[in-house]
Amino acid sequence: MPSTPVISCRSLYKVFGLDDAALKRSDQSIEEMIDANDHLVPAVRDVSLDVYKGEMLVVMGLSGSGKSTLVRCLSRLHEPSGGEILIDGEDLLKMSEKELVEIRRNKMGMVFQNFALLPHRTVLENIAFPLQMRGMKAREYVERARAMITLVGLEGKENNFPRELSGGQQQRVGIARSLAIEPEIWFLDEPFSALDPLIRREMQDEFLRLQSMLQKTIVFITHDFDEALRLADRIAIMKDGRVEQVGRPEEIVMNPKTEYVRKFTNDVPREKILTAEVVMEPRSGNEKLAKEPVQHDDKISKIAELVLGQSHAVEVQKDGKAIGVLHPKHVLNVLYPAGDNTDG
Repeated sequence: MPSTPVISCRSLYKVFGLDDAALKRSDQSIEEMIDANDHLVPAVRDVSLDVYKGEMLVVMGLSGSGKSTLVRCLSRLHEPSGGEILIDGEDLLKMSEKELVEIRRNKMGMVFQNFALLPHRTVLENIAFPLQMRGMKAREYVERARAMITLVGLEGKENNFPRELSGGQQQRVGIARSLAIEPEIWFLDEPFSALDPLIRREMQDEFLRLQSMLQKTIVFITHDFDEALRLADRIAIMKDGRVEQVGRPEEIVMNPKTEYVRKFTNDVPREKILTAEVVMEPRSGNEKLAKEPVQHDDKISKIAELVLGQSHAVEVQKDGKAIGVLHPKHVLNVLYPAGDNTDG
């Protein structure tokens, strides 16, 4: 990861029921005020996070955990009660209303669960709308909108109205409209949760395709662990407004830092998360190797049958070089962790 994050928040709070005037008058800390006042609702509580260029940070938790409030604080759609938010080193909380409008128009893209498409405008007009608001010339915004339509695979739907589209197609319009302004930072709050499972899977695939091309800096909110595992570079798990743990999916599953995280990840199929590199061991001496190697980032679920079918260790490679070996015992330990009852 680069040393300088694109988004950085420190000791961030959002406490509903706590007004600025009361906060300024009091000599108590925010935590002390929360503890002393039952009517206060701490939706985001002492959160510190960094998000790096081109990274997809997935924030997840149960309903009421604070994840949606957090993303609204990071874009300052909610005014934080305390803390610091830096965007490319600039203090978001010290920006004027005009500066805030500019950074949202030019640097941030947002997609929410509610598509919020304009019903009286066509697909092309919906996508072009934020460009019109910028004052872009008609020929330019139409050209840009058409490029976004191609990017999200909606060719032929340019003149359709939202009511003539499926849920998945409407979501693609929302994504295309968000991307039209070429944002550096993308905030997505449960964008696929209203879709049926098949369309949701297709949209996740589409989203991964777009990210592989565009390399946006993304904060993605979900309550679905399977979705988080498919999309995330890192995952932040929230509970009661606090971030319990941040890390790569395999780190969180293998080394939960709290009892809550352990329970949260308890039923996650580890073979779909853990890679060969995570569970391999160094090669010992001149032990014989199987003919076919595996790659360091291969998921165990993909290579389990291959490794279990070998009588020799399987070499693990990265960039064409050997970095370790896998034995059947490594795969069996992933499939049947210690303590599991595998007797049926």
